[in-house]
Amino acid sequence: MRLPLLGPMSLSGFEHPWFFLFLLVIAALVALYVAMQFARQRRILRFANMELLESVAPKRPNKWRHLSAILLIASLVLLTIAMAGPTNDVRIPRNRAVVMLTIDVSQSMRATDVEPSRLAAAQEAAKQFADQLTPGINLGLIAYAGTASVLVSPTTNREATKNAIDKLQLADRTATGEAIFTSLQAIATVGAVIGGGDAPPPARIVLMSDGKETVPSNPDNPKGAFTAARTAKDQGVPISTVSFGTPYGYVEINGQRQPVPVDDEMLRKIAELSGGSSYTASSLQQLKEVFTSLQDQIGYETIKGDASTGWLRLGALVLAVAALVALLINRRLPG
Repeated sequence: MRLPLLGPMSLSGFEHPWFFLFLLVIAALVALYVAMQFARQRRILRFANMELLESVAPKRPNKWRHLSAILLIASLVLLTIAMAGPTNDVRIPRNRAVVMLTIDVSQSMRATDVEPSRLAAAQEAAKQFADQLTPGINLGLIAYAGTASVLVSPTTNREATKNAIDKLQLADRTATGEAIFTSLQAIATVGAVIGGGDAPPPARIVLMSDGKETVPSNPDNPKGAFTAARTAKDQGVPISTVSFGTPYGYVEINGQRQPVPVDDEMLRKIAELSGGSSYTASSLQQLKEVFTSLQDQIGYETIKGDASTGWLRLGALVLAVAALVALLINRRLPG
């Protein structure tokens, strides 16, 4: 159950843990209080006439008389936690980052195993991604088949990106490695002019494709997809791959049905080599869900936030209750 005064109770560390040494002082106060109670009891038993005491004060001591002291100790513990500087994980929108949306427009994207076609579904989901992405992120667009072209350099202008997505055109062959290298170049170019920090802005490539690389035939060649993925890893740019389609896709070429099954394995390997994540989708709805998940990961960053306010409030409240209980029950402040 969540306490309204504290908010989320999950803590990820303390800024000043040495304040917990004050708990030793609190423990000493508890020991002193207990010792004083025993000493007081011994004095009463030593000097009091028990028969006279029973006749004058027949009632047993109030069992609530220690409540104010207990509350005082509890408040000191809560205030100690607050002084230790508890932190929690806070998600904030990114305002200084670059994302390259890199889309395969090879002929296999004509397949209609995903309605109305792989390309049309990809366009719809990509535009949703552009709309949902945190406004401060610079989003670029690359289309690739046998070659790769930068259609939109990284920008916060989402309309430019969506207009370019609408105009995607199919072409022959699939040069995935060149697409990754082109994406890295676009990231490096915009990273050199984006201010706001000593280091280059964080960047990521979102690569969507349905098939294996055909140019070159070996992905480990200097311009191959695996080589490009390793280069992305070296440059600190993870690649999130989205393999889109089904094993049953086909296209008509010169009147002949040509199977174009989705190649999940190659895209999974690209993501692994680059330090990114891989996703699969076989329908428009699944693709939209993937892009929503990507937006949630890319659009926000997690930082350490101050979580001491709730503990301070609760400690102060318990301290006030301790004082009130002492006045109502013990007719004096705890001490």
